[in-house]
Amino acid sequence: MGRITEAVKHLIIINIILFIAPQLVDFDLQGMFALHFPENERFGFWQFLTHMFMHSQQTWMHILFNMYGLWAFGTPLEQMWGRNKFVFFYFSAGLGAGIIYTLVNYYQFNAVYEQLLGLGLSHSDIQGILTSGQYRTDLLDFISERELSAFFTTYHSPAVGASGAVYGILVGFGMAFPNAKLALIFFPVPIAAKYFIPFLIVGDLFFGFTDYSIGNVAHFAHIGGALIGFLIAWYWKQHQFNRWN
Repeated sequence: MGRITEAVKHLIIINIILFIAPQLVDFDLQGMFALHFPENERFGFWQFLTHMFMHSQQTWMHILFNMYGLWAFGTPLEQMWGRNKFVFFYFSAGLGAGIIYTLVNYYQFNAVYEQLLGLGLSHSDIQGILTSGQYRTDLLDFISERELSAFFTTYHSPAVGASGAVYGILVGFGMAFPNAKLALIFFPVPIAAKYFIPFLIVGDLFFGFTDYSIGNVAHFAHIGGALIGFLIAWYWKQHQFNRWN
């Protein structure tokens, strides 16, 4: 990996500053910059970009793993591609992650919304449920508690983190250095990138489409970042793009 590259260094610094700042000043950065659901009154179009620099304030592990991934896998990519090309790739993957995550949420949210309308609730009734967080228990005869819980979570819980962009970087790294051996803390036997990175993505697909999700993880943001990263890296590889200054 060698010396940390300039773009990676500055991205890490910005993330750390915005992680520490809310703990020092009385200002709701999360409310303004985290990616809210479009139907939520706190949503802003700029959040597709700014959510990449927000991280959970409950634990430092979230930002630690993201910044480690940015450094470990982003540095060799920036060395190979150059600063401008790497920055374009990073932000494209992050933006794509936010957009795909929002589209999937919109589809799932609207499915429950239409069910509620079909049960005779009005738009104002549903809005009242969303804002109060309370619903009639008889709705459970028609809609599962898991679906209603996801309905509330989608509306109220914003997405934060650089994970989508980092997943794009992981895919770009795997395509550029498929035989690089990765030694992991939880699995110390070295694994080639061409095996480990697809394994991570398959895991996100599994958890994203089943009820077995571990914790509050935006699996479809990971998948979105990985998909955009793959498309860009594949296109560049096919066209043999030169390094940008």
